[in-house]
Amino acid sequence: MANSVLSAPYFHNEEAAYALIEAHIWADGRVCPHCGVVGESGKLAPQMTKASKKNPEGKPVIGLYKCYACRGQFTVRKGTIFEESRLPLRLWLQAIHMLCSSKKGFSTRQMQRILGCGMKTAWHLTHRIREAMKDGSIGNLGGEGHTVEVDETYIGQKKGVAKPRGGSRHMNAVVSLVQRGGKVKSFHVEKANKATVAHIVMANVAKESRLHTDESHLYKGADGVFLSHETVNHGRDEYVRGDVTTNTIENYFSVFKRGMRGVYQHCDEKHLHRYLAEFDFRYNNRSALGVEDEARTINAIKGAKGKRLSYRSAGDRA
Repeated sequence: MANSVLSAPYFHNEEAAYALIEAHIWADGRVCPHCGVVGESGKLAPQMTKASKKNPEGKPVIGLYKCYACRGQFTVRKGTIFEESRLPLRLWLQAIHMLCSSKKGFSTRQMQRILGCGMKTAWHLTHRIREAMKDGSIGNLGGEGHTVEVDETYIGQKKGVAKPRGGSRHMNAVVSLVQRGGKVKSFHVEKANKATVAHIVMANVAKESRLHTDESHLYKGADGVFLSHETVNHGRDEYVRGDVTTNTIENYFSVFKRGMRGVYQHCDEKHLHRYLAEFDFRYNNRSALGVEDEARTINAIKGAKGKRLSYRSAGDRA
């Protein structure tokens, strides 16, 4: 992926788009999605789809392979976020690039205008891309010599529940953990209480870590579990004491909230976990870690494998 601009060939040529995606989805060999056999398939001669009112002469079928083991036919779309999508792969690549290179997100309406597609198509493809951004391979944060900051925030409004005046208990709770100089993990929780937060922290932070939090009672259960648990008292306007601070996670929340409020504006609670995956992905593949726009886009393409999100399972628009 030589260029970061949308003038690159794979953003405008369908065969080049297929070639790029095949190179990363099948990096370890072409796998038949029907029987799982690797390398026992060959590319078929160019074919045309059946005639239709929109395409009386049919459309060329690009990237079609046939498995010699089970005789099944497939393309690189099968078994990925691209499956059963009528949108050309070159437009998918444009959408992935735009979502990966926009620090605070990319709205559905803007995506619709740029790609020239319907709003429902733009909404659904961005949710599929967020599904590809989910990374279950991140192990425990921290470890010997590392510091992990933990904090919680509240965003949006729970559906069907009126917000109390001056209160936040009916907002959606998010708990995030960030390794200073490393990666972040975020969780949407039904309720941010001591038991829930303690479970998340102990399940995702190495015991040899230094833990930094604010003075909230939610983190009292961390005392004695980790190498150290140090706090700053925001209630007394204390934000830094030596190297003890939660500024890193606060900065992450700042970008997250600006994106959610300024770009996306509204998010139904049932979709919040995908938006968290999007912001986590960009943070975990940021320039400070040596990952630029091109590599970030490639990492999202690699994550497309084995992830399907049908329109029905994604739910209604939000």
